[in-house]
Amino acid sequence: MRPVRVAVVGAGHLGRIHARILAGLPDVTLAGVVDPLEAHRREVAAAHGTTAYSDHRELAGHIDAAVVATPTRFHCQVARDLLTDGVHLLIEKPLAATTAQASELVELARRRGLVLQVGHVERFNPAFVAAQPYVRAPKYIEAVRRGGFSFRSTDIGVVLDLMVHDIDLVLSIVNSPLRRVDALGVALFGRHEDLVNARLSFENGCVAALSASRASHSAARTLHVWSAQGFAAVDLAARTVDVVRPSAAVLRGELDVERLTPDERSLLKDSLLDEHLPRQTVGVEPGDPLSGELSDFVTSIRTGRAPRVSGEAGLEAVKLAERILLQVQTHAWEGNPTGPVGPRVAGAPQILRGPHWHLKPSEAPAERRRAG
Repeated sequence: MRPVRVAVVGAGHLGRIHARILAGLPDVTLAGVVDPLEAHRREVAAAHGTTAYSDHRELAGHIDAAVVATPTRFHCQVARDLLTDGVHLLIEKPLAATTAQASELVELARRRGLVLQVGHVERFNPAFVAAQPYVRAPKYIEAVRRGGFSFRSTDIGVVLDLMVHDIDLVLSIVNSPLRRVDALGVALFGRHEDLVNARLSFENGCVAALSASRASHSAARTLHVWSAQGFAAVDLAARTVDVVRPSAAVLRGELDVERLTPDERSLLKDSLLDEHLPRQTVGVEPGDPLSGELSDFVTSIRTGRAPRVSGEAGLEAVKLAERILLQVQTHAWEGNPTGPVGPRVAGAPQILRGPHWHLKPSEAPAERRRAG
């Protein structure tokens, strides 16, 4: 069987990792690395013995599939060109910058009969996989994702950069249409939001609270899920899963502390949680999420089955991200139309950049347009 010829478009942080993993996969040939920066593409290509290209359009006829790991604003154009050439795609999250662009790519892949997978890699996180039996039919979900500012993905805000991971996870376990979205956020380091809190209400009664920050002094990637059958705490960074399963007495509503005698309360005080809300740690199999994602992509190409994270799933995540962003942009901080709205609570003051920190706003030189 001929190896699947896969190229990586974008030789930045993630593109380099994709290239390294693809080069080591069986039945896969890393057929090229594309990047407009010569030093980047040559370095990655040389490391894995493949060809360096300056433009993705040079790949036509040389590959079967590609990983698109460019900045988000280029996803649509690059993917459109490659899909038109009959290339299967794995596009890093988010699928595209807008719902309209994402819809176009999903429809184009459908018409051409091509695999379109989206890089929501947390679906392949061993902790999330191990938690599946414990997160069914959720009633309440709390997702927290925070970290420092990486200076990557600066063309988008924290919703499409980080929160979109948890949007995808929530949509994958809540089987219900969305009823309402509430959100607010703050921009700190530019024109895009850097901290956002969102509350999602679904028609089946489930509520999900999502918090994302790329301006935090501490890091966290956690998913807490409450259901009628118990509680699951998933630490996506540490890759651990702890679950609490109520006792039969609790599930049947037979435990009423108000009806206990003082002696019964005293006896139960130290053992209540251990006896009626016992906690256990779930075993998590080792594994690399990105390797699992790429293997799933190759398997989908070979077998024709849908990938775990389809283009349609990526589209739904972008749709919801747009709804959250709309709420962030229109949130009235003073509670009235004349007050400040959007991610800049106090308006948009002039920001001093570079070596001019010490200057007053009136003394700072006019910002010059940068190339590109």
